Amino acid sequence: MEAAVAALEAAAEKNAGAAAAAWEAAVAAFDAATGATGVAKAAKEAAAATLATAKQAAAASSTAKKVALAAEAAATKAAGVAKAAKKAAEATLVAAEQATAASSTAVKVAMAADAAAKESAAAAAAAMHSSKKRSFHQIDDEGSRVGNRDDRGNLHLIIASPTRSSAASSTCFGKEPAASVAATAKEPVAAMRYSKKLKFHQIDDGGSGGGNRDNRGNLDLISTLPDKVLGSIISLLPTKDGARTQAISRRWLLLWRSAPLNLEVSFKQGIKNSKLIALVSKILSKHRGHARRLHLFLFDPTDIPACSGESKIDGWLRSQVLDTLQELDFTYRNIAMPLSVFRFAPTLRFARFRKCHFPESVSTLHLKFPCLKQLTMDMVAITEDGLHSMLTGCTALESLELRQICGIGGICISSQTLRSLAFSTHHVNKGVILQLVIKDTPALERLLPLYSYKGQATIRVILAPKLEILGWLSEGISKVQFGSTIFEKMIAVSITTKIHTMKVLVLDSIGTNLGAVLDFLKCFPCLVRLYVMLHPTKDMDNARKYDLLDPIECLEFSLKKVVLMNYDGSKRPSVDFAKFFVLNTKLLKEMEIGILNNRNDEWMANQRKQLHVENRASRDARIELKMDRGTTHLWIADTHDLSMADPFDNKSFRRY
Repeated sequence: MEAAVAALEAAAEKNAGAAAAAWEAAVAAFDAATGATGVAKAAKEAAAATLATAKQAAAASSTAKKVALAAEAAATKAAGVAKAAKKAAEATLVAAEQATAASSTAVKVAMAADAAAKESAAAAAAAMHSSKKRSFHQIDDEGSRVGNRDDRGNLHLIIASPTRSSAASSTCFGKEPAASVAATAKEPVAAMRYSKKLKFHQIDDGGSGGGNRDNRGNLDLISTLPDKVLGSIISLLPTKDGARTQAISRRWLLLWRSAPLNLEVSFKQGIKNSKLIALVSKILSKHRGHARRLHLFLFDPTDIPACSGESKIDGWLRSQVLDTLQELDFTYRNIAMPLSVFRFAPTLRFARFRKCHFPESVSTLHLKFPCLKQLTMDMVAITEDGLHSMLTGCTALESLELRQICGIGGICISSQTLRSLAFSTHHVNKGVILQLVIKDTPALERLLPLYSYKGQATIRVILAPKLEILGWLSEGISKVQFGSTIFEKMIAVSITTKIHTMKVLVLDSIGTNLGAVLDFLKCFPCLVRLYVMLHPTKDMDNARKYDLLDPIECLEFSLKKVVLMNYDGSKRPSVDFAKFFVLNTKLLKEMEIGILNNRNDEWMANQRKQLHVENRASRDARIELKMDRGTTHLWIADTHDLSMADPFDNKSFRRY
């Protein structure tokens, strides 16, 4: 019995232990369930926040999409308007092409309109393309743009990150990008609307506006201009084109006959030109307006009738129509110039005499040219007294070009208004040295020897306080003197006078070395641009170190551009010459090195290494090696164009 009781007690104790264990397990399960509920609740809240963020992003995406669609629609509309404008322009062009040859001006207007329409269409297409490709990016905390894309590269518009707050992980679809797209699309639309509204009207005395149209109803934009403006336009056309404008309408018939005359008379070689003479005589007898310009080209005296040709030309020059002539371009080869040419002296503003024989009596005429601004004398024969007499009478002259003057041994220039002087000697003057003296030129800015001479000229500058541009100089100019500073055949004899106004210098280094060029730089301490034509020889030594104890002022403080032409990288003197300026020009901004032959990249890289480009004195310098034709001369396109700060800039001159 006792054994049974003991067994029952042991079983009860065992059951009690199991119950206690079960209770503890239940309590643990309850705690686990409670924790799981909290986790589930937190997960639910995170999911709700993520859903809210996604909804906001979706709403922003929808708005941006609508803006983009509106911009695309506007761009499409602009393209349609541009297309219509293009068709209108093409129609105008076709109509203009069907007109007479005299309506060439209208054709140019139509072509310009066609080009403008194409440009507007291109702008509209670009705007449409831009609206389609506009990307929206996520802005992170630092403000940098981030974009999440799928495998195809498409941008995900809904982005949620459980590791960041909604403020930090929200996708930014700002108003500014969408507004920019819309503005881009609206610009061509506004431009096309403006072009459609733009009209040219003819205003009568009462102030009412009217439009002149042709038989097809197209607006005639040119004919609505005032007669005075149309006359000025006609006067700028060549004679043939100006005469053809008479066929446009009755109004234009009267316009050409009263407009300022631009008369071009070019005698053809090998014929007698009887018809041309008769036509010119007819124009001068019937034209009711005054003449603005006369261009007469007679290259061979046999091209006019021997019996009456010269008398006819003299009669033309005495015509009343030419009384107030402003521009004269006169080529009269191997014929004595008629004195009637000089009757235009009081009104001429621009004059060019080419291959003319001036009469010896010109020095006794005491001619006055009070309005003459530009004078060119090219391959003319004139006495020294005659030339000086003419120049003395040019009291308003600003630009003078004396090209290959024959029979002149010396020229002395004194002018209070002259700003530019270009000159060259004639190749037939062998043994004759042209002595050019710049005596008194307070306004002179440019002194331009035009060719590489062969010992035929000397230059002496006495007074030119504003001289800024000099070139080009070569050893062919046997002597150059500025005050007491003298160079003979490009070699410095004495350097005591410095020209602080000089900004541009052009040198030909034939027979000289780097040392000779540096002597010129010492004379011009404020030089800004240097052009050098290289002709290196094997015995030329250009390897030298810059003497810091004897600095050259322009290398230290002013020189910003160096142009080297005819550079031969296979010759050590050329490399040393260029390297000196690379390593010692402190304020250099630009250096152009014209190489003779086309080279590969490896050669270019080797040259840059030889020139020590990486060690250049000016870290801002751009050093460029470019292909250069075998240059022997620099030809300035227009020596009279005073608007060019540097006439030797590669956009202004041609290399030969």
